[in-house]
Amino acid sequence: MTRFVLGRIGFYTLVAVLLAFFTIPLLWLVTAPFTSDPSYEVSVPDFTWDNFRAVLEHPYALPSLWNSVVLSVGTALLVVVLAALAAYALSRVRLPGRDALLYTLLLLSSIITGTAAMVPLFQLAVELNLIDSQLGLILILTGGLLPAAIFMLKDFMDSTPKSYEESARVFGATPLQIVRHVVVPLVRPGLATIGVWAVANVWGNFLMPYLLLSDVEKQPAAVITYTLYTEGGQANLSMLSTFGLLYSVPVVLMYLFVSKKYGFRFHGGIKR
Repeated sequence: MTRFVLGRIGFYTLVAVLLAFFTIPLLWLVTAPFTSDPSYEVSVPDFTWDNFRAVLEHPYALPSLWNSVVLSVGTALLVVVLAALAAYALSRVRLPGRDALLYTLLLLSSIITGTAAMVPLFQLAVELNLIDSQLGLILILTGGLLPAAIFMLKDFMDSTPKSYEESARVFGATPLQIVRHVVVPLVRPGLATIGVWAVANVWGNFLMPYLLLSDVEKQPAAVITYTLYTEGGQANLSMLSTFGLLYSVPVVLMYLFVSKKYGFRFHGGIKR
């Protein structure tokens, strides 16, 4: 009995420590923007709006958030559309070595990360005149996310009944009409999951935008955050905390909206 009680106490203590480890930084992020002189400690805010006013007056803060939206949404749309078409084709067409191809793509995308491939990607962008181009950055980010997206979406495609497609084909539906009106509604949770995953990956990406976008007016928030320091190189806590809160809100709202509307589950749209 004593061993059981000590075990439970140790378990709940560990859980409390882990919760504090993740909760205290979030509390700081929520309270520091409303504090006149924030420090590294969590304190009761005095509810000032001066920090938000300073962020609004920053010439690149709000435009960088819009740039992040453009890059994230553009990449997510391309990833979802291309991955859905590729996953559907791989799910329905019997190709020799299909599974080996999928696992090879997933393995290569995991091993060859953006950091490992930044030199050839930079040279490729130079050759194609895509330096300082948001479209070029979207294309490069899409290429990096596609293998994993195809791999995940194929599971959704495999779980959809083929009888629905056969019925639509009997009535004269074309392959694209079948994908649009039959397959897409069934795998909508999977598309939502991939979309949120792609947005989150691009939203927090620092390396590629930093390398490929030299114009500060085109840089996303992840890069602009790096510039919010004083002339002495010290972190400007009031600016960083306020901008960090504004930077986090869109992703959190997107996650809550998609989770409530579609849910995040790794199977097709047929309820089981």
